[in-house]
Amino acid sequence: MWIITVHFKKNVQMFEFETQEEAKAAFQQLEGNKYLSHVIYFNDFDIIESHL
Repeated sequence: MWIITVHFKKNVQMFEFETQEEAKAAFQQLEGNKYLSHVIYFNDFDIIESHL
């Protein structure tokens, strides 16, 4: 899962994406202070093994 966190003057918004490609495309369109994070759950063994 990929999360974009956008900080505005008075609030914070978070957007969730399934793939890195769609997250990066949205990231380029958003304005403001933003962070792209890759979230890995420890019970999702397929993702964990692919990163080893």
